[in-house]
Amino acid sequence: MSSRPDPRVLLRLLGLLAPYRWRLALAALVLLVASGSVLLLGQGLRLVIDRGFIAADSAALGRTLGLMLAVVAVLAMASALRYYLVTWIGERLAADLRRRVFDHLLTLEPGFFESAQAPGQAAGEITSRLTADTSVLQSLFGSSVSLALRNLLMLIGAVALMLLTQPWLSAIVLLGIPATVMPILWFGRRVRRLSRTSQDRVAELGRYADEALSGIRTVQAFTHEPLDRRDYAGRVEEAFVSAIDRTRQRAWLTGIAMLAVFAAVGIMLWQGGQAVLAGTMTAGELSAFVFYAVLAAGAVATLAEVAGDVQRAAGAAERLLELMDTRPGIAPPA
Repeated sequence: MSSRPDPRVLLRLLGLLAPYRWRLALAALVLLVASGSVLLLGQGLRLVIDRGFIAADSAALGRTLGLMLAVVAVLAMASALRYYLVTWIGERLAADLRRRVFDHLLTLEPGFFESAQAPGQAAGEITSRLTADTSVLQSLFGSSVSLALRNLLMLIGAVALMLLTQPWLSAIVLLGIPATVMPILWFGRRVRRLSRTSQDRVAELGRYADEALSGIRTVQAFTHEPLDRRDYAGRVEEAFVSAIDRTRQRAWLTGIAMLAVFAAVGIMLWQGGQAVLAGTMTAGELSAFVFYAVLAAGAVATLAEVAGDVQRAAGAAERLLELMDTRPGIAPPA
């Protein structure tokens, strides 16, 4: 297996979703409704400021707020239905995958589970694949894919509406988003890498403790307790150091993200404020523009995070498909 999982292996699993295509279509529809509702809120904010506050028109303000409340109600219902549908699809995929892998494992000969040619495929490891790896895929198809599609739609819509509102200011934002997001992504990758290291250290703690306690009779018979205490204490310290390294990087990530986001918003407000003072832009348009810019930046960051989830799920899919592709060495005669 390659060291870097190929996300294309996930496409092989889409066949399992074919029987549920109507649910997928409904989930896609409510996803469009929810994303469109969020984008409409920006226009509602513009109308509230321009026609309500600036024009001092209480009737227009009431109508606009009423429309925004209706949009929020549609958004809430669509979001709830989307969450239910995509979670159902993810759970259904995990259940079908577990059943298919288990059914296939029952056709393999006993030697496969102890074969030296298949390192790491002991019965315990295979059981872990049935539970942990399918849970990773359930999380991807039941949550991460939906998040990615929703944020992709909002990114496209937000950029389009920014260009319609103020093209020259949009150019500044589109150049500024990568400059803001890149440091966050760099620290995010370091945090993910350190998180994996920390999880490995904790898993090693569990493995060592299980080995020592399972063989407690042997440990005590050979008075091996001092050595086990020393070795376990060393592993505990390694896990602590890894956790602190991860926490330090996460602290840097939080601070830099807050600084970058607020600096970017400040630059947009300054540039937009100059346009408002010059009369080339209304206060409502500026507010809507900032709203869409924040949406776009958040969407880019979320898409980058989901890319990491896809790589992790691709690795889980490779391990499961490796089991499903294994042919039994002993087959019944024709």
